[in-house]
Amino acid sequence: MRRELLFLLIPLLIGVAFLGVGVHGLRRAGELRRTGVTAVGRVVRYRTRSDHDGATYHHPVVAWTTRDGRACEHSSGLGRGSATRIAVGNPVTVRYDPRDPGRFAIQGWDSTTVHTVFTGVGAVLTIGALAVLLAAAV
Repeated sequence: MRRELLFLLIPLLIGVAFLGVGVHGLRRAGELRRTGVTAVGRVVRYRTRSDHDGATYHHPVVAWTTRDGRACEHSSGLGRGSATRIAVGNPVTVRYDPRDPGRFAIQGWDSTTVHTVFTGVGAVLTIGALAVLLAAAV
């Protein structure tokens, strides 16, 4: 293999990693959509975090009771730049995994957009790098 082609391993590895993360997230969301149970919860507060660039993200913390009577309070994994979209105290619909209520999604807040973008970018990088490598091998 020519030395220049080794540089194609970088986008190939990044593409495979993005593809793996995206597909994993989409599969988990699909499983939750198929087998999850819905409940009405309330936003009890926001957990705020800042990244290394100084951007601030607000993650709603939702409390609800499972069908078998367990009290749950969990923070969404998806943070947004503004906490005003759902006010504290407002009711929200959650879909949770009955075996692990910490795996949940807030209807209207959590989405699969990030996982879809990761899957798309990963697919483009992976297919592009493989196409160049296969074309060079011929």
